[in-house]
Amino acid sequence: MTLIASAPLMRTRITELFGIRYPIVQGGMQWVGRAELAAAVSNAGGLGILTGLTQPTPEALAREIDRCRAMTRQPFAVNMTIFPTITPPPYDGYIDAIVAGGVRIVETAGNKADVFWPKMSAAGIKIIHKCVAVRHALTAQRMGVDVVSIDSFECAGHPGEEDVPGLVLIPLAVQSLKVPVIASGGIADGRGFAAALALGADGINMGTRFQLTQEAPIHENIKRALLEGTERDTRLIFRTLRNTARVFRNRVSEEVIAAELQGCEFADIRHLVAGARGRKALEQGDPQDGIISAGLVIGLINDVPTCEQLIQRMVAECRESLGRAQSLFPDPESVESASIDNRQRNSGENRPL
Repeated sequence: MTLIASAPLMRTRITELFGIRYPIVQGGMQWVGRAELAAAVSNAGGLGILTGLTQPTPEALAREIDRCRAMTRQPFAVNMTIFPTITPPPYDGYIDAIVAGGVRIVETAGNKADVFWPKMSAAGIKIIHKCVAVRHALTAQRMGVDVVSIDSFECAGHPGEEDVPGLVLIPLAVQSLKVPVIASGGIADGRGFAAALALGADGINMGTRFQLTQEAPIHENIKRALLEGTERDTRLIFRTLRNTARVFRNRVSEEVIAAELQGCEFADIRHLVAGARGRKALEQGDPQDGIISAGLVIGLINDVPTCEQLIQRMVAECRESLGRAQSLFPDPESVESASIDNRQRNSGENRPL
C-alpha cells in the first residue's frame, strides 16, 4: 500500500514519517483492533491499527487488511505482539501476510519481535516498537526500529513491572532516544495530548479511549460498564507472576487477585483469564465474565463519540491547553517595555527638586 498523505494539520516527526494529519495512534487491542475501528481512526486523521493476532490465521489477516483498505485510503498499521510460547502462532505467516498486503507500518511488542524486524525493514515497513522501560527502548533503537511507543504505568494491558508513570517515563524516553517517541498510557483527551507534547513526545497512543467510540467493535454493555467506571475501577493482575496487566475491575479480575493472594500458578487461573473468555465477554456483552483491558483513563471518559468527533475535539483541546500554558508567560516585548517605563518612572521619582 502506498501511503496517501493528507496535508498535515499538525507537524511532528510522527505525522511526517507516517503521512497522517494528527499524531494520534490507536492502540493495537486484542479482539478490538478490527477494520471498522482502524479505518475510522485513519479516516479521522490518526493512525488506525489492526491487531494481527485477533485474526485466527495469516489468511484471515490478509482478508482483514483488504477489508480495511476498502474502508480507507489513508495509512493504517498492523500490530504484531510476539512472545515465546510452547505452541506459538505461525508468526512467519502473519508477517508474510503483512508484507504481501502492502502494509507500510507495523507496531510490534514482545521480547521476540526483533526476529522479524529485518524482514519488515527489507520490505520498506516502518516499525513502531512498544516498550515499558527506557533501557528496552534503547535496545530497540540500536536494533533499527523507526519509532518507540513508550507505555507508562497508567496504561491498559501490560505496563511492565517497574511502575513508572508517564510524567517521568515520557521525558526520560525523549531525552534518551533519537527516534521519535509516542507516549502511551493515561491519555484520553486534549489535555493529556498537550501534556505529552509538552514532555517532548512526537505523538500519542490511546487504547481505552478508542474502545469507547461508536466504531469500536465491542458490545454496548461493555462500553456502558467502562463509561460508568472511575479511575478506581481497574485492577492489576498477574503481579505475583511478574507479568502485570491492568484490567477492568469485575468479578473475574477479583477472583484472579484472590487466587494470587493465596499463592497460585498460572495453570490455576488459566480458565479465568483465557483469551476466548475475554473475547466472549466483549462480543456478547457480559462485563463481569471475562478479562477486559482498561486503563486508568476510564475515570476521564464520559461519552462515546465517533472517532472523527473524538480526534477533532482532542486537537481543539490540545491547542487550547497549549495556548493557555503559553499565556502564562508575558510577551517579551511587553516585559521589556514595562521595564523601560518602570526605569523612567523611578528615574523621575528620584530626581532631586
